[in-house]
Amino acid sequence: MIQLLVYEFFKIGLFSFGGGYATIPFLYDISIRYNWYSLRELTNMIAVASITPGPVGVNTATYAGLKTAGIAGALFATFSEILPSLILVIIVSKILKKFSDNFYVKSVIDTLKPVCCALLLSVGAGLIMPEIGSIKFMLLLGVFLIISFKSKKDPIFYILLGGIAGILNVLIQKLDLSACLM
Repeated sequence: MIQLLVYEFFKIGLFSFGGGYATIPFLYDISIRYNWYSLRELTNMIAVASITPGPVGVNTATYAGLKTAGIAGALFATFSEILPSLILVIIVSKILKKFSDNFYVKSVIDTLKPVCCALLLSVGAGLIMPEIGSIKFMLLLGVFLIISFKSKKDPIFYILLGGIAGILNVLIQKLDLSACLM
């Protein structure tokens, strides 16, 4: 059973291009061929994988492996699905390292850096724009900017700080203290 799980999910990881939802036809085929899970369970898998943190394809592999062969199945199915990507990333990184001094490779990478920054800036602006009128948001943004310019900490620090601010915001709303901050 485990060998078949490894084979099927390695195949999914190798051939499903386009994100986690591209795994659905493969998962459907597995449900028909092997009866490891029903079509209703497949629908539930996709729903649960969509709302849990992490990539949908990996989440469905974990869920399908768990349903099929328990904890070992979940581990093997998940690892088998990500293994093709891991191999590809290792190969590409070795190639890029070998050609990192190449004029054309440098040109492509130098071009991609500002494009990626612009995409991130665009997403950030889209997330910030609806909140511009909120005094609470503007104060929090100002505090974060000051902290980030004065102390160069790991991004995880700011994510945790943002999470704490979010929890405090919910607590303030629950205690109805929001009138004090407005």
